[in-house]
Amino acid sequence: NHELAGLVGPATRVVDALGRRLVPGLNDSHLHVIRGGLNYVLELRWDGVRSLRRALAMLREQAGRTPKGQWIRVVGGWTPEQFAERRMPTVAELNAAAPDTPVFVLHLYQSALMNRAAVIAAGFTRETPDPRGGQIVRGRDGEPTGVLLAAPGALVLYSTLAKAPRLDEADRRTSTIHFLRELNRFGLTSALDAAGGFQNFPDDYATVTDLARSGELTLRIAYYLFPQTPGQELDDLRRWTETVRPGDGDEWLRLAGAGENLTWAAADFENFAEPRPALDDGYEAEFEQAVRLLAENGWGFRLHATYDETIRRDLAVFEKLAAEGLFPAGNRWLFDHAETVRDDSLDRIAALGGALSVQNRMSFQGGVFLDRYGAEAASRTPPVRAMLDRGLTVAAGTDATRVSSYNPWVALHWLVTGRTVGGTPLYPPANLLDRRQALDLYTRGGARLTGEDEVKGVLREGCYADLAVLSQDYFTVPAETIPDIESVLTVVGGRIVHAAAEYAGLEEEAPPVAPAWSPVAHFGGYAARGDGAAQADTVAEAVAESGRHRAWRAARTGTDPLPGPAHPVDPCLSH
Repeated sequence: NHELAGLVGPATRVVDALGRRLVPGLNDSHLHVIRGGLNYVLELRWDGVRSLRRALAMLREQAGRTPKGQWIRVVGGWTPEQFAERRMPTVAELNAAAPDTPVFVLHLYQSALMNRAAVIAAGFTRETPDPRGGQIVRGRDGEPTGVLLAAPGALVLYSTLAKAPRLDEADRRTSTIHFLRELNRFGLTSALDAAGGFQNFPDDYATVTDLARSGELTLRIAYYLFPQTPGQELDDLRRWTETVRPGDGDEWLRLAGAGENLTWAAADFENFAEPRPALDDGYEAEFEQAVRLLAENGWGFRLHATYDETIRRDLAVFEKLAAEGLFPAGNRWLFDHAETVRDDSLDRIAALGGALSVQNRMSFQGGVFLDRYGAEAASRTPPVRAMLDRGLTVAAGTDATRVSSYNPWVALHWLVTGRTVGGTPLYPPANLLDRRQALDLYTRGGARLTGEDEVKGVLREGCYADLAVLSQDYFTVPAETIPDIESVLTVVGGRIVHAAAEYAGLEEEAPPVAPAWSPVAHFGGYAARGDGAAQADTVAEAVAESGRHRAWRAARTGTDPLPGPAHPVDPCLSH
């Protein structure tokens, strides 16, 4: 206080942190923030909802206010493990909750559920062919049942979602503002946007660009460019290298490079419910052209690679180019995900000057990974400790919004406990991080990937004034309560962009949520545990109902199919 007193003048706003824990602003190193912002107000978020009973009640209520022609979309951020019932909803339950309003519920990279109205709205009939890598599940009569399966590719899921109505530009702007504020709520002040499918440049970047020009961004964004059309990737990359350059922009919105796909043929699928996909023979020729083009033009890049088998093939291309002096050559490049990367591959990445960005997809997909590959394989998926032990630059993120939740504290919980959202243990102590190390991956880690670690991710004079005052002390609370942490005061560039608890009302004003029927206008985003009574009642009811169902099953079959208290679920209802 004595040191700061001389900096306080007549116009200085002084905010007392009241002894709360203050941390550097968090930085999600792999977040689909631009795409997520364009759709946020249209989505009914089940993130953090603790019972399926409550989730279905939200859906039923939203159906009553959604206008004709619009869809209800539940798009990522949840898993059956978080529910007291420990199961998926059924198509019949979706039909009962919303008989006339189209409902689309995305489940990880694995599947989607649609009610009858959504099947009709999407134009699916008995004659509709299955798309490549996907399945439209049909009944005995040949009609679509409302279940879509990624087998193993998720194109069938995302292309169906793309059929839903879009917002107009004014509402896309408002939607993005509120999504950024929702991220600020958890102490996020920066993110690396990993682009993604159905995110075209420059059209789908126009909203954040407009907000940056008007000074309305409340999150610093470094973005990547992702070729969208198979067969056209090299043309897109060549055009971009001739018209824009990494570093274009400012500290609020800046181009970082290309990815997370460079060529479609080089990308594996991350659906652990299906066998590992074998990539096409010979994809390396086109992939090498793309990497060479970027390296020769001084472009960094990031690569989606779930499996070590993919990483090894990519590294062989890089090592070939390294013989020509293109690796390492000062261009930042990294692998995203890398769940099953092996130690010798990590050594090769280090030799080539690469980095890694890991996400907590195992928080949501750990159960299906265990079922397919077993506990030994899961114990180092991904091997974060081995990455750090080699001195590799490692950053943490979520891969939200279509799979994991955007809540960074769920990811931090995963890094320090090694447990899924439902509490299933995955990792031994040797693959866990302490809380300070995990926080470093979520602050300075992302800054290192963008070359901003001298000004971002640490609290010291000369750095950006990006910080968060926490609702609970991350360093002392019981580990199981880390996902419940939020920010009560988030500051970006000296501006208060989120304020709650004792600080409510200090934040910059935001426009009202629009359209008025938006699920976000009524339910908000992530369902905080502190919401209390409504969630507690529905959780208690759900547990009781699951217990009765389990007793009925035991009486009917003469056995308890699911011994132990932790799995009150009928496996017949799982997808």
